[in-house]
Amino acid sequence: MEQMTLFDEGLKTSPLASRLRPSTLEEFAGQEHLLGEGKVLRQLIERDQISSMIFWGPPGVGKTTLASIIAGRTKADFINFSAVTSGIKEIKEVMGQAENSRRMGIRTVLFVDEIHRFNKAQQDAFLPFVEKGSIILIGATTENPSFEVNAALLSRCRVFVLKALEEADLIKVMNHALESPDGFGPQNVRISDRQVAAIAAFANGDARTALNTLEMTVINGEISAEGIFVTNEGLEQCISKKSLLYDKDGEEHYNLISALHKSMRNSDPDAAVYWMCRMLEGGENPLYIARRLIRFASEDVGMADSRALQVAVAVYQACHFLGMPECDVHLTHAVTYLAMAPKSNALYTACETCKQDVKNLRAEPVPLQLRNAPTKLMKDLEYGEGYEYAHDTEEKLTHMQCMPESLSGREYYHPTAQGEEKSVGDRLKAIKEWKARRTS
Repeated sequence: MEQMTLFDEGLKTSPLASRLRPSTLEEFAGQEHLLGEGKVLRQLIERDQISSMIFWGPPGVGKTTLASIIAGRTKADFINFSAVTSGIKEIKEVMGQAENSRRMGIRTVLFVDEIHRFNKAQQDAFLPFVEKGSIILIGATTENPSFEVNAALLSRCRVFVLKALEEADLIKVMNHALESPDGFGPQNVRISDRQVAAIAAFANGDARTALNTLEMTVINGEISAEGIFVTNEGLEQCISKKSLLYDKDGEEHYNLISALHKSMRNSDPDAAVYWMCRMLEGGENPLYIARRLIRFASEDVGMADSRALQVAVAVYQACHFLGMPECDVHLTHAVTYLAMAPKSNALYTACETCKQDVKNLRAEPVPLQLRNAPTKLMKDLEYGEGYEYAHDTEEKLTHMQCMPESLSGREYYHPTAQGEEKSVGDRLKAIKEWKARRTS
């Protein structure tokens, strides 16, 4: 916990991203939907009328920088608070300090970085002080606040969504770094527009990654009397591995598996393979993907192609045997098969509809004709009375009622005309017609 005014420009030995952190809204890159002329957040900052808020967005898009800009403009005590290094004790100390300031008519703005790392008890400790105005809370998080911030606290904060920066924004940031006296201005760095654009593409919307990569590229450049030359070979070494945003426990995990599932459902094998590879590249366990494919095989393909389930299970086993990186082609096999298979959700809807009946209706007893009677007492109670053995008939069918009496005639499975399910539907129709004739 430390008193915070303007963020320091830092020494020349500090990271480039720290040295070039914007201190005004005019220097800030991106987020025009929030900070453009006349936009709500810009007006709140310029008028010093900020209220409790949450900045939500991926890494390197300006959440902490916005806090630093507010720190420079607000007529209030500004305290920087880290969820990584602070606990309940530190929270109580700063809340007491803020309460004393409130009594003297001084506002306190509390910036909490990575607020999603606070547990429920820690977040609850802020709530009474936010309610009575002792503090104005500004939280920053890379995780969906709907999941990570307590509902009571979230309801008292405005959520501002910060987007990944466009490549044009990143290029602007890096060109500023190349010209600024606090950056590489005095060093006469020779780097082409194409090389700068390559770094922007690699950074994937993250300004910090872009500046760190630029710094590493310049450090590894060729030094001559005329300046520092960035070579293509040196650049390739610095951007040989793209670091994709992927938190296996966070929202992006669910976004990507949702994209994979919906691409397969929409019979788009190219998109499905892309999202699958994004997950693998981000470090996802291939067995997790394989399990989801098994679910998809019955939920979205079902009886339209029952082989889909066999393929998905076989691919799960292949992933278990081989692991990464070899099993990626097996996952591609399953993803492509499922995407191209005829689709039916008849099994899924049958299951969901039936579950609602089981949940909401009375638990009916099993009809006597369907019960086994292994003891004399059970036989005396007529267990098994009226049972008809289908194999004793030529058609392998009987007119025996298998549903509880109160659910007689209830239907859950409605076959579609997709793929092989059409023949299943024809057979089910014939069975029902046969039973209707026998019972009429």
